[in-house]
Amino acid sequence: MTQFRSHIFRRLTLWLSLSAILVATHVQGQTHTHAEAAPYWPTNSYWTALEINPALYGSTYSVNLFTPTNGEDGARVWSQTKSMLFYGAGVALFLAALPESATGWETETDIFSKWVENVKAGPRWDRDNWAYNYLGHAYVGGVYYQVARKSGYRQWDSFIYTTLMSTFFWEYGIEAFAEVPSIQDLIFTPLAGWVYGEWSYQTELRIRDRNNEVAGSKILGETSLFFLDPIDSLGRGINRVVGRRWVKSGTGYFTYVPAPYETSSGTDTDHTVYLNMKFPLGGSPQPYEPQPIRYNHYDDPVDTGIVGISLGGGHTILDDKWGIEDGAFKKITMALYFTPRFSTRFSYAWADLEDAATGTSVEYENYSLDAQYYFNIQRKVRPYVSAGVGELMWNKSEDEKVFQLNLGLGLHWQAFKKWAVQADWKNYASTDTETYDQNFSASLIYRFGRGEHNNW
Repeated sequence: MTQFRSHIFRRLTLWLSLSAILVATHVQGQTHTHAEAAPYWPTNSYWTALEINPALYGSTYSVNLFTPTNGEDGARVWSQTKSMLFYGAGVALFLAALPESATGWETETDIFSKWVENVKAGPRWDRDNWAYNYLGHAYVGGVYYQVARKSGYRQWDSFIYTTLMSTFFWEYGIEAFAEVPSIQDLIFTPLAGWVYGEWSYQTELRIRDRNNEVAGSKILGETSLFFLDPIDSLGRGINRVVGRRWVKSGTGYFTYVPAPYETSSGTDTDHTVYLNMKFPLGGSPQPYEPQPIRYNHYDDPVDTGIVGISLGGGHTILDDKWGIEDGAFKKITMALYFTPRFSTRFSYAWADLEDAATGTSVEYENYSLDAQYYFNIQRKVRPYVSAGVGELMWNKSEDEKVFQLNLGLGLHWQAFKKWAVQADWKNYASTDTETYDQNFSASLIYRFGRGEHNNW
């Protein structure tokens, strides 16, 4: 029962926080002074028409998020950030007012002690449903990303904003009231949010540039826009029906709620997905006159091409002290390829191995954050060295995890701009248990966007 309460409590926290994020994100800017803005904008999105100095894009990894001196709308970003922080504080106060039966804590004020306890305990590997971890967090990351992107910031600044918000507002903020911050969420939310957010942003821009048409069809165009942003599409539909801009903004969010229940054969789970929408009515009495909008596109040197994902596998050779048989494992990584010479990646490997004494199955997990330095960068085949930190975990138990350092050697073959293959050897060492393990692996890498390019 306690686990069920915690599960529902966590979903409630997500529900309230998504509401806060989307309310802040979709409200149209009322403080903008861009006189050149077109008279019609999408109902629940602010699309920038800013003239940004192209020289901004010459400094590859500079961060201009806090110094918007190149035409970016910093006032809009700050306004929406304050809104999210305000709603976030409301979430925390609401949770603090809940009775013990809802939170499972001893007193109403214990929520803040729980936050401190969770922050000190984290981050750790979580076991949430995969759809929540890898679809829900990608969506929320995309929401953060477009707050900055639609305010005229380049991709790198928008990614920095996403990282800050997903880390401090969500993982170490709102969600820390409910659970210990998650290792994979800290990595996946900003990276997947960048990829999804930029794809969604560019796709909608292209469709709107073609007067809401896809392949010359208005029906296909409107259908595509609906799936990219159903809230905006429904709001525009209402305005068309009434002939005026009755809906000024719309908000919406998805919630995923698993509900376990007892059956004659044990415990089963129902899964429900909710789409919630809200439209404030009675907006401007001005006639509804949608007009085509044209946008300027810049060649941003830092784009989603630096983000890579890989799938592969390998073989682990374990220290005899573990008493576990060696075996094959599967592996997934997400990486940032900052330059042809330097990258950093987060790796996760898992396998079902065998206890040498009893023959029983043992669950093996290994995750680490590593940095790679490449040689021979002018060629497609590049040797590299790597170093990193991480943990080894047995049977998905926090009591059976070990901190490890690792060093390795590898070979990277950049076959095409978006595709590469790599193979590496890593040696893992733990001073706590005085163990030494080795992993040999190979992976196929895919890089998003333009893939590797020459704008560094």
